[in-house]
Amino acid sequence: MDLDYPLHFDPAGRTATTDRADRLRDMLEQLLLTSPGERVNRPDFGSGLLQMVFAPNSPGMAAALQLSLQAAIDMWLIDVVSVEQLAVTSYESTLRVEVVYSDRSTGEQRTTVIERSVP
Repeated sequence: MDLDYPLHFDPAGRTATTDRADRLRDMLEQLLLTSPGERVNRPDFGSGLLQMVFAPNSPGMAAALQLSLQAAIDMWLIDVVSVEQLAVTSYESTLRVEVVYSDRSTGEQRTTVIERSVP
């Protein structure tokens, strides 16, 4: 068992734990939702996804973001996940990222969707 993210306590008052599948999803979301420069000792950790929510919406922006996200995953999570498919779509004020990935240790395939919009 791994510690759950974000760190919190379970109903028994102990530090909450989670299974490997949930931990991998948490790691992926942490990477994608962290802005470069946000971590003190890892200034290049992150993807820049949150800044792109406010960028002009276009197919070119979505393609550039897709390459950026793939590079971030390859740099930081290549030892634990294998990306099968990464799709970035933008519609009006909503940015949607869908990542299909496999756990490198078990081969189990999962999908994570992150969707953000400008209010």
